[in-house]
Amino acid sequence: MLIKHFYDPDSSTLSYVVACQETGSCAIIDPVLDFDYASGTIHTGTADRLIAFVQQSNLTLELILETHVHADHITSAPYIRERLGGKIGIGASITKVQTTFAQIFNEDSDFARDGSQFDQIFADGDSFYLGNITCAAMHVPGHTPACMAYLLNDALFVGDTLFMPDAGTARCDFPGGNAHALFQSIQRLLTLPGDTRIFVCHDYQPNDRPLAYETTVAEQRTLNIHVGADTQESDFVRMREARDAELGMPALILPSLQLNMRAGLIPAAEETDRVFLKVPINRFGGVSLNKLPKDKPPAASKGEQKLS
Repeated sequence: MLIKHFYDPDSSTLSYVVACQETGSCAIIDPVLDFDYASGTIHTGTADRLIAFVQQSNLTLELILETHVHADHITSAPYIRERLGGKIGIGASITKVQTTFAQIFNEDSDFARDGSQFDQIFADGDSFYLGNITCAAMHVPGHTPACMAYLLNDALFVGDTLFMPDAGTARCDFPGGNAHALFQSIQRLLTLPGDTRIFVCHDYQPNDRPLAYETTVAEQRTLNIHVGADTQESDFVRMREARDAELGMPALILPSLQLNMRAGLIPAAEETDRVFLKVPINRFGGVSLNKLPKDKPPAASKGEQKLS
């Protein structure tokens, strides 16, 4: 089994190409689309590196696996699928995430909340093959309700459920997140054999150490600063909730959520043939809207009837 990592420094995201060397079948896990928020400009340089590697290695893309609806980067899954084929897969609880964020972003009925934007939906415990690689999907809610980990032979791709041991675990304060659920999900992962290799989705390089992306279940059990060394659930939840309260929002959370809940597909253009994303005010913290001054509607002109 071949595992090749790709690092996006702008979002500290790790994407992976995993390939069966006997058959040439491969999967891409958590691919990134470059997005300049200030100008609203999309670029594909990071995705093109993945595509070039697959093509130059004479691999056949079977799956593009999303571990969850990311809040810090936009997925390039549909762009890659258009060029290499393959199916985009995510966990079955995507419907919960779509329902939650459809309300936050005031989506109309044209936005499907049934996961149909994705090609393949994985339930907890689903098994599948990537060439001769045995694969299993594991539902690991906590960071989001729909987080999945994928076990490919002895390699576990955990998304944001776990970071490297010196970085701990992911936040749980986004809508639908839950620190209790995250702790329980992590304990489930840590029951796997100690030599199971873990590949993380992010590395923020604490204390300016070099990039790291691979660890093991045994190392996480012993060394993880948030859940290692027999940490109790109550202590973890207390720590996680206090820490989350001090964290700012990811820079790309608003465009990322709107596109990723659509499997990365761009929303339909408006009548001007332009595509727009929304900025909901104070839905992710901040002053209550009830405390802010509001624009008053103009007074009705003479002879004009009010409808409300």
